[in-house]
Amino acid sequence: MSTVLNGMRVIEGSAFVAVPLAGMTLAQMGADVIRFDRLEGGLDAKRWPISASGQSHFWSGMNKGKRSIAINMRSPEGKDLITRIITAPGEDAGFFISNLRVKGWMDHENLSKYRSDLIMVTLTGDRAGRPAVDYTVNPALGIPHITGPEGYPDPVANALPAWDLIAGNMVVSALLAAERRRLRNGQGDDVELSLKDVAAATLGHLGMIGDAATNLNQRGKSGNDLYGAYGHDFLCADDQRVMVIGLTDRQWKLIVDATESSQAMAALEKETGLSLKEESNRWALRHRISSLLEPWFAQRAIADFAPEFDKAGVTWSIFRSLKEALELDKDLSIDNPMFKMMDQPGLGSFPIPASPVNFGQCGANDAQPAPRLGQHTEEILSDVVGADDTEIAELFDKGIVAGKAA
Repeated sequence: MSTVLNGMRVIEGSAFVAVPLAGMTLAQMGADVIRFDRLEGGLDAKRWPISASGQSHFWSGMNKGKRSIAINMRSPEGKDLITRIITAPGEDAGFFISNLRVKGWMDHENLSKYRSDLIMVTLTGDRAGRPAVDYTVNPALGIPHITGPEGYPDPVANALPAWDLIAGNMVVSALLAAERRRLRNGQGDDVELSLKDVAAATLGHLGMIGDAATNLNQRGKSGNDLYGAYGHDFLCADDQRVMVIGLTDRQWKLIVDATESSQAMAALEKETGLSLKEESNRWALRHRISSLLEPWFAQRAIADFAPEFDKAGVTWSIFRSLKEALELDKDLSIDNPMFKMMDQPGLGSFPIPASPVNFGQCGANDAQPAPRLGQHTEEILSDVVGADDTEIAELFDKGIVAGKAA
């Protein structure tokens, strides 16, 4: 893995998507990320998708490259142990990311008593501290009403937890920004952001709030069409479907040239008085444009035009299931240096990704497996907490911690 964050130690107490993703991102950049969980496993220990043996692909995917310690978090001794791990000494330690904040114990006010320069980044559900996940934030902010087939009356949820993914990377950004400040003045920080605020801010950045506030007509569903420009899905002669994008003037011209439809598009421009060089006009005339292009695709299998599309630089793609993509797309295989074929106990052998970010001076990225629950309990107690063999043995005997067999 990359060594850009080598030496940095980050403690993670988390569940769901955003914060585990943040920890994994830091680990793949070389940080020593220590995740603590309950003895029986955290909330994500059995989260779908799962293997035939019942092991969680989700947990494995989100915890690559981390160290794991299993602790009885309900006991006073377990709480004390977590506090010692979070606030352990070290110039490159004292970093804690979480969405499981517990006031009066596992919060910055309490933890900073043991380490004044502690940097804690906490992700909440909304700004009032109420619980929220991607699948509640999305409907609350209106996205399902612009998702789905044109004219379809019911809201359509998105299978991709977009706000979680953005929030996870904002946790990373916030932690590293706070670390930069600490390097300058030695001060810690209590950093907080909420999932709903991340989503709301993103909608504002994309102009969607301004649109809803100032335009009388509410944006509706547009199916697979590219909103505000031209992009459409076409059914081909081999019953496969492709997506073709004409977002920019160059992309649009390449579509017209590749499909030999310049005369038909010129006639459409003359009839309507609208220039198809304008994105907004391509959007307004998208149904007419698609009706002109559909016969061209319907008469051809993908193999008939794919080489010419690629040679010309057309922006297009084939619709595939994830299984089809895994079988056919080399970017999801070990042909891509980001991936390495690895065997995950209880899950099987499949391509495991390293970080997609490559730092030229910090070593090549290398995919790492997720740990087993409690795999590193003993070494964390020794090298982070500073416990001696006697204390470690007592912690195991009392059931405060568990190791590899957890």
